[in-house]
This record gives sequence, structure tokens and C-alpha cells, in this order.
Amino acid sequence: MRQTLVAGNWKLNGSIDDIQTLVKGILDGMSGANGKAVAVCPPYVYIPMVSELLKGSEVGLGAQDVSEQSSGAFTGEVSPEMLKEIGCQYAIVGHSERRSIYGELDTDTANKYKAAMDSGLTPILCVGELLEERESGDTENVVARQLDAVIDAVGVEGLAAGVIAYEPVWAIGTGKTASPEQAQDVHAFIRNKVAQLDTVVAEKVQILYGGSVNGGNAAELFAMEDIDGGLIGGASLTSEAFLAICTA
Repeated sequence: MRQTLVAGNWKLNGSIDDIQTLVKGILDGMSGANGKAVAVCPPYVYIPMVSELLKGSEVGLGAQDVSEQSSGAFTGEVSPEMLKEIGCQYAIVGHSERRSIYGELDTDTANKYKAAMDSGLTPILCVGELLEERESGDTENVVARQLDAVIDAVGVEGLAAGVIAYEPVWAIGTGKTASPEQAQDVHAFIRNKVAQLDTVVAEKVQILYGGSVNGGNAAELFAMEDIDGGLIGGASLTSEAFLAICTA
């Protein structure tokens, strides 16, 4: 049986004081999240501090992005080996904001996924469609293309080493949320697509939902057969809101 994972993506938010308060609040309230895996993904500069704060806890630590390069003249990049060394277990790759704002291509995401996987990190692969792509009926084509790039790079068995997060771009930070049925339809499509290549991997891989998840809708979303948790944005910035999702 797949374990539920709730991962907080803090994006470009936080200060030393804010993050100390946030982590303390999460750790103090973790008793209600039994049976769920929980992780947080701070901005790069706060990862070492959060790693220290999480010592001895069961809360996982991740980065919001990772370079496909291991070393060299790549100014501003952070390698998967560096992230491992400072305590990360996860790395988000292919987030829609990386794709849309910074122009990352499917091949860039695939290369990052492979680099993270090869280093022993668990990549969290984000896939999802724009509003106009959903309205034109292209959701499955877009998600399939994004998945295929990674499968081409690491093989379908490589998906078993990571996590997939379906994030409809139109629902990220907008307050709009796909209905549980809409989300389940895409999650089932993803799992069925993987199953056509490897049924064991399809059954094993965790598929998270992201897109304006909150304490009020998390339980209904996570109750869907193929939704194995959430990648949480804005609601992960306060311990009360994040824990409400973890314990929903």
C-alpha cells in the first residue's frame, strides 16, 4: 500500500525567524499526522538551518530545484550531491514556475530528474497543464509529453525512484482547485500510462496533487483512489494550515 506524502513547497518565502517558528509549529503538531510522510522544501539558503531544526524528527527535507550538473562553471547552480551533503532527501523538478517563468524545457526537467535520482535524492516530478490546454482538451497530451521526456531519460523503472506531482497550472496560487473527480481523472491517467509499461512501477509510484490544497479540501482529495498526498504551496507557510492538511 502506498504511503501518503504531504510536501510543503515554501517557494521564495521566509526569514530566519519565520522559518524557526514554522518548523517548531510543524514538529509540535506532528502527532496528528500518523501514517503520513511529511516533507518541507525551503529556499536553498535556509536548507542547512532547517536540516538542523529537523534533526531527530521524521519530517523529510527537500530542495525546490536542482541542477543537472555535478560541478563546474555553472554560476548560481546547486548540484544534487551538494543537496545530499546538507541533508536533503527530496528535490522538486519541473515545477510549472520553473517551466513558465524560466523557460525550462521537458528535456531540462528530465535531465534534472536523472541527476537527482542518480545521486540518491528522491525527485518530485511536477506535471500539469495550462488553463488553455485544459479548455482545449489537451490535458492528457501535455501530461503524457512531460512524463515521456522523463521515461526516455531514465526508463519507466526510474519513476519508481521518484514521486510524481500533478499540478494543474491554472490551480496553483489562484484559489481555484480541481474537483476531486477532475484530479482523480488525471491521476488515473498517469497511473494507467505507467501501467502500460510496467504494472509494478505503476502500483508503487506515489502521485501527489498540488493546486490550492487546504485543510478544507485535503481529505476529499486524498480519499481518491490514485491521489497519494499533496505538494502544498501557500498553505505550507503556516504550521496551522499545513498541519490541517497533514491531519485532514
